[in-house]
Amino acid sequence: MATVTKSPALLSSCTIGDLTLKNRVLMAPLTRGRAGETRIPNDLMVEYYAQRAGAGLIITEATAISTQGYGWNNAPGIYTDEQAAAWKPVVDAVHQQETPIFLQLWHTGRASHSSYQPEGKLPVAPSAIKIAGDKAHTPNGKQPYETPRALETAEIPGIVEDYRKAAERAKNAGFDGVEIHSANGYLIDQFLQSKTNHRSDRYGGSIENRYHFLQEVVEAVLTVFPAGRVGVRLSPNGVFNDMGSPDYRETFLYVAQQLNNYNLAYLHFLDGLAFGFHELGEPMNLEEFRQVFDNALIGNCGYTQETAEKAITEGKADAIAFGRYFISNPDLVERFANGWELDPSADMSIWYSSGKEGYTDFPTYK
Repeated sequence: MATVTKSPALLSSCTIGDLTLKNRVLMAPLTRGRAGETRIPNDLMVEYYAQRAGAGLIITEATAISTQGYGWNNAPGIYTDEQAAAWKPVVDAVHQQETPIFLQLWHTGRASHSSYQPEGKLPVAPSAIKIAGDKAHTPNGKQPYETPRALETAEIPGIVEDYRKAAERAKNAGFDGVEIHSANGYLIDQFLQSKTNHRSDRYGGSIENRYHFLQEVVEAVLTVFPAGRVGVRLSPNGVFNDMGSPDYRETFLYVAQQLNNYNLAYLHFLDGLAFGFHELGEPMNLEEFRQVFDNALIGNCGYTQETAEKAITEGKADAIAFGRYFISNPDLVERFANGWELDPSADMSIWYSSGKEGYTDFPTYK
């Protein structure tokens, strides 16, 4: 068995926002599709999150803020009081291990499909631009992506209010904070990027205008949670959901600079390239964002224990979020601390089963 050097920086405590974390190993948001057709959290999800509460902070799977924002089979929601009440046992189970937990707020935008939408309506987006390439996963199997309906200007405040209400329900459920999902080609990312935002109103055109929607969402959420309990996730290098804009560097540096005005808990970046890269220039890195954002930076995507330790030691990141490792290693932090080998679990076919297989049945180290 290979011996791994312990990671004193990665495993040290830190302050993010107004929370003190027991280590810098964060659990990244992972869409796992176990909430069933009701989209309501359940006992299986309680067990799953409790198993992984060795993390310094857990960020939940992306959670839909509205029926319109929904776009993934069996993913949970946070738009009804029943859903909020069902999240509470998850929060309580994680808190029993003295671990904070944030809920990730999600609107899928054009990445949804009419089969998910109320009355079979088209999904919405900043502009009527269809995702190119692969097909959408729907309740009826893979279907071609549809050309979304461009939102009317007057509709946008209602979606901002959906984010605020979702944050309110998250707070009522006991969550320590929320992460605003602005990455991976979902609605907020679609507004930010010139590739997907061809609007001519106050929400489109210039970088300043394309940022307005995220700005309004952040300000709405900050009426519910203090700034030290709110994070934002961004994917400047990402190609997922057919993203990648020629002005990506200018756009995301501007966004980070503007978000710095709110004293948020953190920015969470998919800075690694393991999830795909648009190849429109040099990849953006955390050092660039360190120049314009004063609070915590969280790196994510493809990090190993060694590269995470290095990023923290060199001051590039304050914490690292791990995704795939946490799927198959519920005791990931303990494995890091003891130099125990990791379970790679390369069999992705079981990750999205409807039950415990590929979810709660991964063993701890023996």
